[in-house]
Amino acid sequence: MAIISSAQAAPTQAAEAEQETQATHESVGAPGGEARHEGVFPPFQTENFAPQLVWLALIFGFLYILMSRLALPRVGGIIENREKKIADDLDASREMQAKAQAAAAANDENLRLRREEAQTIGREAQQKIADEASAQRARAEAEAAEKFRAAEARIASAKSAALANVEEIALDAAASIVEKLTGAPADRARLAAEYKSAN
Repeated sequence: MAIISSAQAAPTQAAEAEQETQATHESVGAPGGEARHEGVFPPFQTENFAPQLVWLALIFGFLYILMSRLALPRVGGIIENREKKIADDLDASREMQAKAQAAAAANDENLRLRREEAQTIGREAQQKIADEASAQRARAEAEAAEKFRAAEARIASAKSAALANVEEIALDAAASIVEKLTGAPADRARLAAEYKSAN
């Protein structure tokens, strides 16, 4: 009996399922594939506003707590570390620039001192060369004057010797002339006295 009743109930259940499927197809789409729109989009229904606002507040609060406790401190720490690193780099670059400027100033001062030292050495060398040239010129002039005096002395002695020889030659010639004219030897002392009185 139970088997018969279950056999009778099976066709009725199948028919009800077929009717529900057909009703679903009719409610979802028309025969041409066009969708039917019945009613309002559920999020826009006024009876759903209150739960949506509650969920919005809960999610916003959760996101706010998550951002304020986790994300924003990390981002703030990263920004702060970055700013500190930039400031440290700027301080280091300023310090290096100051050192470079100090080194450049020291180098300029060193170059100026070396230039002045080179100019001083050049002036001293020029003065030394001028002094040496003056001393050499003075020595050369002194040697030339000494040689000139020696030459004048030699010339004077040669002139004196030549004049003495001339006097001797003149006395010999006069004695020989007198001897030829008179036939007697001439007095050389008397001829020398007359020669000197004539000169």
